[in-house]
Amino acid sequence: LQVTYLGFPGTSGAIFFDYVIADPVVLPEIDWPYYTESPLLMPYCYQINSHENTGEPQSRVAAGLPADGFVFCSFTNTYKIEPVMFERWMNILKAVPNSVLWLCPNNRLAVRNLQKEAVARGVAAERLIIAPFVAQDKHMGRLALADLALDTRIYNGHTTTSDALWAGVPVISVKGRHFASRVSESILTAMDLAELVAEDLDAFEFMAIEIAKDSARLKKMREKIAAARGQSPLFDTERFVRNLECGLREIWRKHRENQTITPILIEDI
Repeated sequence: LQVTYLGFPGTSGAIFFDYVIADPVVLPEIDWPYYTESPLLMPYCYQINSHENTGEPQSRVAAGLPADGFVFCSFTNTYKIEPVMFERWMNILKAVPNSVLWLCPNNRLAVRNLQKEAVARGVAAERLIIAPFVAQDKHMGRLALADLALDTRIYNGHTTTSDALWAGVPVISVKGRHFASRVSESILTAMDLAELVAEDLDAFEFMAIEIAKDSARLKKMREKIAAARGQSPLFDTERFVRNLECGLREIWRKHRENQTITPILIEDI
């Protein structure tokens, strides 16, 4: 019996995996026929999280940010940034005066290319603030300085989305059409923040601009995240493990009783 999990957000296409661990958001029933694996669906988000602290608080200046203004961020891997969503990010910056976009590109060439593409879209290169790679605890401390996280499109933030929420930063995403593009929706839904998942790119752009211009709305969002962080199933690691073990026991039970491999929907315990 072999189960695939986390390494690749989608079907392997291989006949030697029996199950794939997912959830109803990233893998709805309509997509099951296109998977070689049988779904093992967690009751909430399929992604396990083990956050314990938010790191040491930092100042904006110490983190290389301007002291004033609105800070958008996207700490996702550079390969996830593609022209369609980058265009929307630049539209958002142009619509929100005194705003910056905080990024963590993987290499110098990526920095130059991103700055060049920003200028080509009418945004000054210095409005892209480049964050250096640092240890996780230090990163979590600085992450809280951002006002709003902007998700990527074809391949969502995964750990970066849950990191932002743990740090108290709202994340806005857009509905996707495949596993990798639905992960942020799954994470946000598990935090009872489904309202931050836009229906399309126009709605995504509009939402980001409206939130940036409405400090009261942003404050309420951050308060909601702070309140949910200690209660949400997203960050309840022990609960996740109990549910996963229940699913694994069901896999073994079906195998021992010579039952056909079929989808398993785990109930929360």
